[in-house]
Amino acid sequence: MSLAELETGAGPATPPTRTRGAFTRLLGSEIRLVLGRRRNVVLLVGLALVPVLIGTVVFVTQDTAVGAGGPPFLDRVTGNGLFLVLTALVACLPLLLPLVVGIVAGDAVAGEAQAGTLRYLLLVPVPRTRLLAAKALAVLVFAACTVVAIALSGLVTGAAYFGVGDVTLLSGDTVSTAEGVARTAGIVAYVGLSLTGLVAVGLFFSTLTEVPVAAMAATVVVAIVSGVLDALPQLSAVHGALLTHHWLDVGELLRAEIDVGVLGGGLAVQAAWAAVFGALAWSRFTTADVSS
Repeated sequence: MSLAELETGAGPATPPTRTRGAFTRLLGSEIRLVLGRRRNVVLLVGLALVPVLIGTVVFVTQDTAVGAGGPPFLDRVTGNGLFLVLTALVACLPLLLPLVVGIVAGDAVAGEAQAGTLRYLLLVPVPRTRLLAAKALAVLVFAACTVVAIALSGLVTGAAYFGVGDVTLLSGDTVSTAEGVARTAGIVAYVGLSLTGLVAVGLFFSTLTEVPVAAMAATVVVAIVSGVLDALPQLSAVHGALLTHHWLDVGELLRAEIDVGVLGGGLAVQAAWAAVFGALAWSRFTTADVSS
């Protein structure tokens, strides 16, 4: 330590590699905590069973005419198992995915506070910004796992029941199986990225309370209210800024000519929600008096 450091009371600068290594370990610990929780594993298994249930029902009743009112792409499942992935994702988007992601996001900070472990984490010491970033990334990883669980289960179930072949797009054009799989992967990625705004909302509510259930409920309510407002034509002027408005833009990836602007607009809205509520969560978490 230099004389200047002694006089100012400052210690030697922490090497960047050591800081990155510490954050990597912290992030790995948070991811293991989230993915290793029995409740979260049960939630992932439950989501993975959704395409199995849909596929089984369609397979058993495939000789019956499919009526209107079912999930999008349901009438295409028997012709190509890839559409089971899309049907399951779209069926889970309005409620199941927000519910599951809201449970984990709402528990991220509030759960630690309720258990009394948050104060000890901060005594390690761990900078609050770094801890919040690790928790946010861990929840994002879990959100990605929810979408992947549905997609993989739907792909396996659809292939087993109906086979996988060339894909007929919404425009009537047919693309190869490889391109169909690539487009399906793009849809999975888009759905996963569409949950980033909800993760930020849940993280913000989680910093406001020591009652995880309250944060979980508030997060799910935001998604539901967004969906309700999106259904009111009188509010069409604000529809584009709503959290859930662009979730079903995934159909754009099934057109012959993909409008990148539509997909980019949806992701931009998610980025805006993530930025606003991420900043609110950071402001609250870094200034709050953590007593438990």
